[in-house]
Amino acid sequence: MTVSITHCWKKRFERACVLLGCLCFLGFPSAAWAGSIEPQSAALVADETGQSVTAGFAVTLGPRLEDAVGRSVPLHFRFEFDLTRKRRYWIDEHIAGRMINYRLSYQALTRQYRLSVGSLHQNFETLDEALRTLGRVGRLHIVDKAALLTGETYTAAVRLSLDHTQLPKPLQIDALADPDWRLETKTLRWDFVPGTDK
Repeated sequence: MTVSITHCWKKRFERACVLLGCLCFLGFPSAAWAGSIEPQSAALVADETGQSVTAGFAVTLGPRLEDAVGRSVPLHFRFEFDLTRKRRYWIDEHIAGRMINYRLSYQALTRQYRLSVGSLHQNFETLDEALRTLGRVGRLHIVDKAALLTGETYTAAVRLSLDHTQLPKPLQIDALADPDWRLETKTLRWDFVPGTDK
């Protein structure tokens, strides 16, 4: 009797492990296919009048957003930069900020992807090329020398994100309910000291 009960529990345990493994296997692809914007690098570099920011992001849209842009639904992105100075007995002082809005669209007539910043446009043969360009920010002037104190520690932050408020209204509702319409984004922060290599 003991042997048959033990054998029965062993079989049930094995079945439960197999079922759990299948559920995990089915769950992981959805996480792997979800879109994300990962900051990879960022730095402040001296320019003629002050400091400029350079940044790099790895942009992955995921199947739902790739399909949407391929069907000529424009996607809007926002690059944000923020520079603050820590204060001991008060909230951090805002020194400088910058925001740039991008528009990514597909031109069905020419079969090209277009990345727009204001009135400037650049066309790409593939979505990957457009996303690589979207993920690069090069020498964008941020702050003048006069606004910075040599030797003070500042905190810089960069972020690139999808602007859901610019989606067509029906898709905005989908974006609230469906995680496939969202991109996981992170903010990259680092300390900066003017007049040093830090």
